[in-house]
Amino acid sequence: MDARTLIGAPREIHTGRLRLLTPQADHAAAFLESHTTSLPLLRFIAWGQQLRDGQWAERFQRDAAAMVEAGECLIYNVFLRDGGAYVGRVDLHSFDFEVPRCEIGYVGDARHAGRGLMREAARAVIDAGFGLGLARIHAITDARNAGALRFAERLGLQREGVLRCWERDPQGALADAVILAAYNPRAPGTTTTEGSMPWP
Repeated sequence: MDARTLIGAPREIHTGRLRLLTPQADHAAAFLESHTTSLPLLRFIAWGQQLRDGQWAERFQRDAAAMVEAGECLIYNVFLRDGGAYVGRVDLHSFDFEVPRCEIGYVGDARHAGRGLMREAARAVIDAGFGLGLARIHAITDARNAGALRFAERLGLQREGVLRCWERDPQGALADAVILAAYNPRAPGTTTTEGSMPWP
């Protein structure tokens, strides 16, 4: 697995209720509206600390699309199949192709909370990542972010431990993080560790 694998990955994923699309310029307005609406809930997201404008949103989408085309990561904007409303964003990033493994990130639109839509989207992206040959996909979440921890566990990721003094949060405070992961039992060379559960 290498960057060419990501360059050749699907640019569109469909689930029962959702369409997941690689970022495009015409996603900017929906993304900005979601960001503005959801801002009070984005305290742990580096780019979610202030109101933004249309130029920033367009640049954000362009930069994301360029990273995908370069094989650096996979990013999907999530939309309802029925009506096309913006639901959120899911990405796979920080790849180590030697393992191979990566980190997953997700940010949902607050207006769609509680419907299981982001869980559906994230599961689809994890499945796609495992289909490409990833052995492991993990999430690293601020230990104080109870909502994100609940989401990861409901998604099916297993809590592995706490990373003490892991990073600075967006406000500059030193913070602990929790790492959770899903494992691909079909990855070549995978060994099973007692107590670890493969991805459903």
